[in-house]
Amino acid sequence: MSQLDEATPPDRVGAGGTSRDLRLTSLTKEYSSFTAVKSLDLVVPQGQFFALLGPSGCGKTTTLRMVAGLDIPTSGTISLGDTEITYEKPYKRPVNTVFQNYALFPHLDIADNVAFGLKRRGVKDVKRQVADMLELVELSSQAHKKPTQMSGGQQQRVALARALINKPEVLLLDEPLGALDLKLRRGMQLELKRIQTEVGLTFVHVTHDQEEAMTMADTVAVMNQGVIEQMGTPIDLYENPRTTFVANFLGQSNLIAGEIEGRDGDHVKVRVQGAVASVPGERAHSESGRGWLGIRPEKVLIAEAGQPIDAPGDVITGGYVTDVSFVGVSTQYQVRMPWGQELQVFEQNTGARAMLPVGTKVDVSWRPEFAFLLDASQDAKAGIEEE
Repeated sequence: MSQLDEATPPDRVGAGGTSRDLRLTSLTKEYSSFTAVKSLDLVVPQGQFFALLGPSGCGKTTTLRMVAGLDIPTSGTISLGDTEITYEKPYKRPVNTVFQNYALFPHLDIADNVAFGLKRRGVKDVKRQVADMLELVELSSQAHKKPTQMSGGQQQRVALARALINKPEVLLLDEPLGALDLKLRRGMQLELKRIQTEVGLTFVHVTHDQEEAMTMADTVAVMNQGVIEQMGTPIDLYENPRTTFVANFLGQSNLIAGEIEGRDGDHVKVRVQGAVASVPGERAHSESGRGWLGIRPEKVLIAEAGQPIDAPGDVITGGYVTDVSFVGVSTQYQVRMPWGQELQVFEQNTGARAMLPVGTKVDVSWRPEFAFLLDASQDAKAGIEEE
């Protein structure tokens, strides 16, 4: 799926009058047995934190390696502004990469690790630049330690400083937080975003972690089988997915089969298991035939059968609770509906009422403005990662 580039805003025009956006045009990478990236058209705006998100084997790392010059495209072009870099040697590109394994030199202290690229290029006085970089990543006091004396999060920041000191136009991040434990990873997500905002460089971040992409990125491109399924801001992708793959891969979704009855003003009506639901026109990606009506679990309201539902919208009756999980901020219910499908309902633990036990007969509801509608020709299980 091609992404058409839009007019370049004034703040992305360089001193020479041209934007330095990263532009991939019809980029393809074929191997003997499969095609990893299929005619990819993509524009990463200068100065943006951009995430390529997708499961293993979707083509995101291959795309990153082609931008870095580590893999040669089968066809297509890679440009930075007006400069094509498709076949430039990696070391000649204004691009640096931070890998998951950090690749620090164990025999050098932190300051020398950070200075390595500059010294290799023959830069003489590097102390001030190294000090500035260590201050940026908040490691000034650690300059004389060896990498083995530092935590994983600190080593990751050293790797970041070593890449940034070379002043690349684009910084590529290849699953950079994958080796960290959950608490460290979440802290580093905020650190990376802070650093990117301070330095103002283009960051292209490859990850399979949905939370990571949504926390840090200005724009997320969801990749699947070598193509981009959908691209946009994290909130746009989450609230208004255009494919079942995006709906399932980015969070969780209830997808309910329905018959599309057509437009009614600004909404599209869908008959769902005897009830009629309404979907805003801008969130309806099919307008005839059969469709999947989608609703996120946290947008579903639940109440005991016959009891009033707070802020009700489209209501479906006749369910009962089959499973309850308390996860702190919310209680997660599985609700079996009369037609046999189990819906997920995540209710915030406000203390307004007691937890509903397994077996409770319930009604469910959701506001029409939170629903979305997809073509039923798509696989309802696409994007669901196997345990």
